[in-house]
Amino acid sequence: MSSVDPATDLDVLPPFDFDPRTRVVFGSGTVGRLGELAKELGGTRVLFVTDPGIERAGHAKKGISALTEAGLEVSLFHDVEPNPTTDDVDRGLAVAKQRDINLIVAVGGGSAMDCAKGINFLLTNGGQIKDYWGVGKATKPMLPLIAVPTTAGTGSEAQSFALIADAKTHMKMACGDKKAACRVAILDPDLTLSMPNSVTAATGIDAISHALESHVTTKRNAISQLFSRRAWRLLAQAFPIVTSPKQARDESGNPQTTNATLVAARGNMLLGAHLAGAAIENSMLGATHALANPLTAHFGTQHGVAIAVMLPHVIRYNASVVGTAYGRLAADLGLSNVDDPAAGELIASYIRRFAVIAGLPSSLRKCQVDRSKLPLLADEAAKQWTGTFNPRPVDAKSLLELYENAFDS
Repeated sequence: MSSVDPATDLDVLPPFDFDPRTRVVFGSGTVGRLGELAKELGGTRVLFVTDPGIERAGHAKKGISALTEAGLEVSLFHDVEPNPTTDDVDRGLAVAKQRDINLIVAVGGGSAMDCAKGINFLLTNGGQIKDYWGVGKATKPMLPLIAVPTTAGTGSEAQSFALIADAKTHMKMACGDKKAACRVAILDPDLTLSMPNSVTAATGIDAISHALESHVTTKRNAISQLFSRRAWRLLAQAFPIVTSPKQARDESGNPQTTNATLVAARGNMLLGAHLAGAAIENSMLGATHALANPLTAHFGTQHGVAIAVMLPHVIRYNASVVGTAYGRLAADLGLSNVDDPAAGELIASYIRRFAVIAGLPSSLRKCQVDRSKLPLLADEAAKQWTGTFNPRPVDAKSLLELYENAFDS
């Protein structure tokens, strides 16, 4: 008979309110079920939202074929730019209105999914994107949306938010409403095999940041931490594999789909990104994303690159106030024990090594950021909504210090 008292190892959970809205279909080849799932939702006339790169990779064709073979009418909108703006949404809206669509499918990265959600807001509720900036401002039902991510990064398919930039100011507006959540997310790792190394690295670091930030925000809860911790383990184990320069490739330069380890790692990245996205839906994000958005707006810094540069500095900044939260994450990877006061530093250094392995820049100087603009960036970062959930309070002064720390690191 065991002498261990079960009560000593009991996790005491605080109350929580978990409201899942997205069905998840995971596995190789699951994009072939797109038509079946669309019909289950009552779709007959589908707006298919994607981008030119996804078309060239052949993924759009797979999705459209699955829909047409199921007898659905498909209208293609493939004019989505990276970091979609209000102009992208307006162009897609025109197509949707012309074809009287009753279901939306988004195939691609976060840009395609955000644009699809933006179209859904305006098609069903009218007005302009800025009318939905914030939370819960849609008053009418929205169309069912199926998301098929082709990158393991944003986790947008698990979230009810659309991130749309103003076409004139380039500042991003986070528009959230439970009615905008995807009804189904199809997670097919085969669709991520064609990602270039640079995209794999940038989106992967973004997903990792979602797991790390959502785990420590002031809005975190038992469910969000369950998701973020599992996401962290999946992503941290798989990231070095999918970003390795020694990856097996075919004659065209694409990773070989016969490499079972690579396919499994891609699957772990995709599922990890989704779970991190689900964590965000319950806990929001922190200062890293507040710092990243102005870099993209002013210097065109790719979002994942900005995240890779800023994340280690934010982890160090937060380490003194998050208790054992970083310790648990460090212990999950065998970096230290739960009570190690150096856990934050260990994780920050771990993320820095990830960036080096993936060939991402390590400083703002290497991102061609103008140092004289840092005070302006800090002022704008202080106005970002995500910063309000950071575990250690931030303001323009502290955010400027973080930018300075990252400039020559």
